[in-house]
Amino acid sequence: MRRTRRLAAAFVAVAALCLSPGLTQVSQASPPSRTTETPQASQAPRAAQAPQASQASQAGQASPASSPSARAAQDPVRIMPLGDSITGSPGCWRALLWQDLVAAGHTAVDFVGTLPGQGCGFAYDGENEGHGGILATNMADQNQLPPWLSATNPDVVLMHLGTNDAWSGRPTDTILDAFTTLVTQMRANNPAMEILVAQIIPMDSARSCAECGQRVADLNAAIPGWAASLSTAGSPITVVDQWTGFDTDTDTYDGVHPNDAGNRKLADGWFAPLTEAVTTAATS
Repeated sequence: MRRTRRLAAAFVAVAALCLSPGLTQVSQASPPSRTTETPQASQAPRAAQAPQASQASQAGQASPASSPSARAAQDPVRIMPLGDSITGSPGCWRALLWQDLVAAGHTAVDFVGTLPGQGCGFAYDGENEGHGGILATNMADQNQLPPWLSATNPDVVLMHLGTNDAWSGRPTDTILDAFTTLVTQMRANNPAMEILVAQIIPMDSARSCAECGQRVADLNAAIPGWAASLSTAGSPITVVDQWTGFDTDTDTYDGVHPNDAGNRKLADGWFAPLTEAVTTAATS
């Protein structure tokens, strides 16, 4: 009987020990259960991310910017019209020229400059460097062109400059020296710059200055020889005759600035040489 009681007492003691709250908490906080669950939780995100990384890589290989044809489409030929108020105020020959280029299929062009376009009756790509009243000699002496080049990085420059220099009595040789400085600055920005230089439109001496007409004629006569001395195979200078056939009576509104008829003549004069320059720049 005593043995039976001892066994019963021992059974009760063991049962009480197994139901102890402290032992139950240790079991719930057991490190092995956390160690087992942690790898499973971390593997799931990695498994989901792997296909995403692969898709991103494939998308990068197929990116339009990585194909030559897409790069050509994203990098149009950049054209800077450079001059004075004849070019920029409002300079609607630029609007007509842009319209003519697009109509001829030259849609990968971008007229550039730090100045916005002005109203010409229809939407067009109007940025330019046509600064009213500016002299080529001042532009060169004051290093005004390099910041404009750095801001726009043109491939082609259309330059119609010298009107205000002639009006201000600057000698032809001084104007041409300024042109040389400007060409040097253009090539410093882009060694393959296509440079189109105008023999500028005439001035009516009766409505400008007494000697303006002759000064413009003298400058225009000297431009071809100057251009030939500086032109290179890598950066050609093309002389564009905007003088011949331009009549200050019918093609300007004040003896200096072009009217609608004059703008049409200027656009027509630029079109063929610019088309050639755009084609060359696009393939270089």
